[in-house]
Amino acid sequence: MSNSIATFIHYNMDQLVLPMDFSDLIPEDHVARVVNDMVEMVDEDLFYAPYKGGGRSAYHPKMMTKIILYAYTQKLYSCRDIAKSLREHLPMMWLAARQTPDFRTINRFRSERMKDIIEPLFTSLIQLLLDQNYITMDNYFLDGTKIEANANRYTFVWKKSVQKYKERLQDKLEELFAHIEETIDSDNQQVENDQGENKRVTSEQLREAVTQVEKQANQAEQALHDEQDPVLKKEKKAEARHWRQLHKKLNTDYLPRLERYENQLATFGDRNSFSKTDRDATFMRMKEDHMKNGQLKPGYNVQAGTENQFIVGYSIHQRPTDTRCLIPHLRMLEERQLPFPKKLIADAGYGSEPNYLYIAENEWDALIPYHTMRKEESRVYRNDPWKVQNWTYLEHDDTYICPNNRRVTFRYYRKRTDAYGYERDFKIYECEDCTGCPFKTDCTKAKGNRQIHYNPVYEEGKSKMKRALDTEEGAKTYRKRKTEVESVFGHIKGNRSFRRFHLRGLDKVNIEFGLIAIAHNFLKQAKTIRLFQEEINRSSETKSLKRLINVTSGFSF
Repeated sequence: MSNSIATFIHYNMDQLVLPMDFSDLIPEDHVARVVNDMVEMVDEDLFYAPYKGGGRSAYHPKMMTKIILYAYTQKLYSCRDIAKSLREHLPMMWLAARQTPDFRTINRFRSERMKDIIEPLFTSLIQLLLDQNYITMDNYFLDGTKIEANANRYTFVWKKSVQKYKERLQDKLEELFAHIEETIDSDNQQVENDQGENKRVTSEQLREAVTQVEKQANQAEQALHDEQDPVLKKEKKAEARHWRQLHKKLNTDYLPRLERYENQLATFGDRNSFSKTDRDATFMRMKEDHMKNGQLKPGYNVQAGTENQFIVGYSIHQRPTDTRCLIPHLRMLEERQLPFPKKLIADAGYGSEPNYLYIAENEWDALIPYHTMRKEESRVYRNDPWKVQNWTYLEHDDTYICPNNRRVTFRYYRKRTDAYGYERDFKIYECEDCTGCPFKTDCTKAKGNRQIHYNPVYEEGKSKMKRALDTEEGAKTYRKRKTEVESVFGHIKGNRSFRRFHLRGLDKVNIEFGLIAIAHNFLKQAKTIRLFQEEINRSSETKSLKRLINVTSGFSF
């Protein structure tokens, strides 16, 4: 029984509704419009560069770029999800002009075509942000975060293990080569050892040895076939079996293992590990620990610089520590076609001698504290009599005076080279005599006299950074770092759930984070536009209200 009192808005699914152009349904401050407007302002030649022409007509690269970038703003990272949204999501349908490329086409464009597009596209979009006054390049807040690779967490290869296994194999090969050299007499069959007893066997030499052993085995088998004497035949049969077994061991066991070890060591480079699933990924400690036991996971170190919470520069690294990523990142900033930042701001993880020296050589302005700077400012540290920084220094004698009033004089210079080949210069100071000193157990654990290892270059860089950070302007600028780059990483990992790459390989990972960075900037730009429009609306409402008050103030009620 129908209710005659109730009324409803007319509903008919078969009725044609106008307008058929649904762009009017998308708000003016929607991020899809930002994506469309910004991509349209980029030079078209940038998108056409990867296409050689010929064959079937391809989807327009601008359209493909728009839908992928918009998908990343909506936490759609799977190509299947992107293809599905082209049939269901209104802004995606508008950006694609109702075209529906399948997931394979989207994936091919993202992983192959965008390899040559992503960096110039990112640079062009940053230049547009500069032109539109969203950023100024006055301050560059740098920090790093580790993002897990699209790789199996347990298919790891460790450099020290490979080196150990290779050494064991080399010992076996040297014994075999000595046996082969003693057995084969002719010069053209002998496996030569040009560098003496310490020569390490390479895969090429082993491959040549396999060939020679195979020839020797064939000769032994032919001799066995030609031999008629039963006694000699038995001996030749044993000899042929020996050579055939040796050939099998070399060809099916030792040679593949040696080639594998050589390939793995070449893959390492200056790394200590890599993943078999993604050979460019390095095992690193990450905050997102699914096992809660501090295990290493394959990933990449992403270095990103921000201003006004816009990502204005990024680079992908295979090194776990931020310290060794600063110089490559700065070189990237120098090479691109954008203004270099006026001031670099980074945390203490970047404070090292090579970094300070590189910044000083290029005469850049930077705020980068060293790792013990805040500790040295504490009251406990300043009151510790055993810290060298609290001792009296006699500059004219180049001598320190220890708490027991004994002279700690300069003795000699020493050079140290770290594991990565960087050489440091130290001045070594030594106490004149610590014998009988009642404070020796508190001052040093050394059996002899107390020594001071002073690094002049590093100390000069530390003092320069400390002076810059102790100024009111420096301290104020450095405080912004936590609300700048760290909040950006929080948005990417927390709000948009991007904690793991979906592509494999360093080049493709660079593409994917480039998309993440551009998508983040579009969202930030859309929010800025929306806040600006709301401020204008509030101002208009306030003016209208004041005008109404002025008009009605002359009337009495």
